[in-house]
Amino acid sequence: MKIYVWILNAFGLLAGLLVGAMVILVSYDVVARNLGLPSFAGAMDVTEHLLPVATCIAAPWLMYNRQHIRLDVLNTLSEGIRFTIFRIAAAIGCVVSVVIACYSVAVMLDAYEAEAVVMKSIVFPEWFIYIPFPACFALLAIECGRQAVVGERTDAENRDSLLKPENLL
Repeated sequence: MKIYVWILNAFGLLAGLLVGAMVILVSYDVVARNLGLPSFAGAMDVTEHLLPVATCIAAPWLMYNRQHIRLDVLNTLSEGIRFTIFRIAAAIGCVVSVVIACYSVAVMLDAYEAEAVVMKSIVFPEWFIYIPFPACFALLAIECGRQAVVGERTDAENRDSLLKPENLL
């Protein structure tokens, strides 16, 4: 389980670094353009492609740390009903994540075989964009499957993320 948590923490850290890099890149681009300084021509293209990648990379870590979107209205239900709904939703999430993981592999291989290229201000093979998606959705499937079987963790069990604010300070 430690390796699994380490991988999820690495994904969370990578997503945070990507978002931070995008913020710096866009900020520099805006300042540079306004001051007449040279700017990176592909800044907006890089950000356009990294935003969905960072979001997908963060998803398994967010799911593990119970930071994903939750419906507070369910808190009014009894614990047994809430637990059942949680496990059913996790099972559905597992199935959907497996399907998307398989589909993302097919899309990546299709783009590779077609030698598709993204041509904007920067040029690169299209399949590069799809590299993280199979791993991200496979991790989401594992986490959803784990939650469907084990159920929801209590707050006391939710302390092993290195990226939680209380563990950083």
